[in-house]
Amino acid sequence: MITGSKRTVVTISNVSTAAKKAKNLTNANIDIDNIKNDIQKKREDTAESILNFSFNKKRLRIVSQEQMVADDCEGIVYWMSRDSRVQDNWAFLFAQKLALKNKVPLHVCFCLIAKYLDASVRQFDFLLKGLEQVAEECNKLNISFHLLEGSGGEVLPQWVLDHKIGAVVCDFNPLRVPLGWLEDAKRKLKKDVPLIQVDAHNVVPCWVASDKQEYSARTIRNKITSKLEEFLTEFPPVIKHPYTSKFKPEPIDWEEAIKSRDADETVKPVDWATPGYECALQVLKSFIDKRLKIYATKRNDPTQNALSNLSPWFHFGQISVQRVALCVQEYKSKHTESVNAFLEEAIVRRELADNFCFYCKHYDSIEGASAWAQKTLNDHKLDKKAHIYKLEQLSQAITHDDLWNAAQIQMMEEGKMHGFLRMYWCKKILEWSETPEQALECAIYLNDHYSIDGRDPSGYVGCMWSICGIHDQGWAERAIFGKIRYMNYEGCKRKFDVATFVQRYVRKTRPEKNIGYFFSRKISGEQSSR
Repeated sequence: MITGSKRTVVTISNVSTAAKKAKNLTNANIDIDNIKNDIQKKREDTAESILNFSFNKKRLRIVSQEQMVADDCEGIVYWMSRDSRVQDNWAFLFAQKLALKNKVPLHVCFCLIAKYLDASVRQFDFLLKGLEQVAEECNKLNISFHLLEGSGGEVLPQWVLDHKIGAVVCDFNPLRVPLGWLEDAKRKLKKDVPLIQVDAHNVVPCWVASDKQEYSARTIRNKITSKLEEFLTEFPPVIKHPYTSKFKPEPIDWEEAIKSRDADETVKPVDWATPGYECALQVLKSFIDKRLKIYATKRNDPTQNALSNLSPWFHFGQISVQRVALCVQEYKSKHTESVNAFLEEAIVRRELADNFCFYCKHYDSIEGASAWAQKTLNDHKLDKKAHIYKLEQLSQAITHDDLWNAAQIQMMEEGKMHGFLRMYWCKKILEWSETPEQALECAIYLNDHYSIDGRDPSGYVGCMWSICGIHDQGWAERAIFGKIRYMNYEGCKRKFDVATFVQRYVRKTRPEKNIGYFFSRKISGEQSSR
């Protein structure tokens, strides 16, 4: 009888726990549905569709010479790349506007390459699982989604020709490789097919914010904030498209698409960040409800949970920065300092990074540094160093510095590193490398390989700020760093509880990694072909 009673109690307890979890999950889903419905109502209140909306043509630039869509075309295509979402996407909206005006079907193409810089399976998994949701949403809106194998410059022109597409609309990316795809597509597309680029990633379009490389946040801030009244607006909706394509998209095997990438499979997806728009909304809601109130005062403390944590979804364009800014600024009267600080980071600092990468072709090289920084790094190139670490040691977090190791482990395990520690982490790589060139290449590789939001203008600028003084000034001269801003362990201890952060990560068991993968990569000190 006693045994039976115990069993009954345990069973009831388990049912009770499961019921609570199910109830919490249901409530969370209801909350997200309510947020989605509220945002959709705002879109519909703004305009019935993009045809009834005054599209700001400053958001676009015509890349081709041709501007007119041919009368006999059979469709418009949005070449999706940086911004993997349907709603709140100015490039998608402009493509639908062209399709509606010309009364033709609308297509979305994503061109998937086998290898992208130093991306691992972690990043391809996040990208493709997000795209799977985009494809489902497109299908509901009578918009065909196509996953093409190869770069846009290689495969898109022929696809456009085969299907009598009248115009190509693409989103904006300031980085070298995507710009190369754009130039290839421009060269190979038929001359009578307009190619139009829309900046769907920035609130103020990159070419509108400034027509030159800006020196610092100080020089670009007013150029951006003075234009927010014009550009920080509500979106109209992408609607169910009234014109149906004559042909169906090829079936997509999403799992095979992930498996067939040429990427390091030892860097696994993370469990805290689920790809897609709905999860991004959940993270946004938790930020507004729980973390926004301490963002201004605690965001530089790695032991506190004060950040938005939205950078993975921002990077892949799975949620619009503009949408997030619109949501967060609703709380300005309640959390004024935090809202202002968040908008500074999400808009001004992010768009400063795009500005640097767009106007500086050496955005990932010592050559991209200011003359004073190049000189000071060169002057101290032969300074004696107490420690020298190779890429394989850094990648495994095997250094004498427990704080650096903990930060590296955080990035390896979670696919992210706290923003304040990224600066310390990167500057230590400069201190421990044979040359500044090797330091920069190591830092970029590690960030691009492990961080979900790697291969991003903000990542390149973060490395360039730390090692090359980009958007910074000269400081008191010292060994190795020269006049580059210095950071050290003791300084971190004055900022936050280092021991707490170290304990959180160093006590984790580090899984075995494919060491051979790192030995196969040569860090030469010469700039790679990224």
